[in-house]
Amino acid sequence: MTATGSSAEASIAQRAALFREIETATLGHILTEGFMIPAIQCVIEGPRVCGPAFTVSVPPDDGAVLSCALTQAKPGDILVIDRQGDDRHACWGAVMTAAAQAAGIVGVVIDGFVTDVAAIRASGLPVWCRGRSPLTTKLLGKGGTIGDTVRCGGATVRPGDLVLADENGVCVIDPAEAEALARTCAAMQAAEPDVIARVLRGERIDEINGARKLLEQSRVS
Repeated sequence: MTATGSSAEASIAQRAALFREIETATLGHILTEGFMIPAIQCVIEGPRVCGPAFTVSVPPDDGAVLSCALTQAKPGDILVIDRQGDDRHACWGAVMTAAAQAAGIVGVVIDGFVTDVAAIRASGLPVWCRGRSPLTTKLLGKGGTIGDTVRCGGATVRPGDLVLADENGVCVIDPAEAEALARTCAAMQAAEPDVIARVLRGERIDEINGARKLLEQSRVS
């Protein structure tokens, strides 16, 4: 690995670390783009991961390219799988989970289905998907791509984009915007307990958050 490559990876890791305590729902108060559809949910309970996207596009009934992708991913990556519109086959199960853990992958996001749910849960590897299916992909060698821009859950994902995923869903973050977003989100989350306390003391939420004033201004205009 070159010094430049090592520095770039360190920078990505540092940006990912900024989001360890940030919730996707906090980003939802700030951003409108980059969110995957709500149908993409985690198989295990209560995870939160953030890391660079390692992208793969998998043909509907053929999982060969996925096995190859797992040998190229780096520790700390989040595997993002475009299923090319397939709505029947599971491309992920117990063996793929073990291979991902061996590669140091910290999370998997699939625009499709999984199988071997009990094994995935037992492994502790966070896997987000649309659901489950007993019909699996085969090793057919039909193609696919590794390391290209993909579509997953309605979001465009480029290799190296930051992926933040938790129990509320998945968001894709432009690395160039990561530091500013993390600071804004951290401030919002730090302020929230005080807002809740004020509401519980009897203050009006529409006055605390300014909603009442906004509506009054809109009526005037």
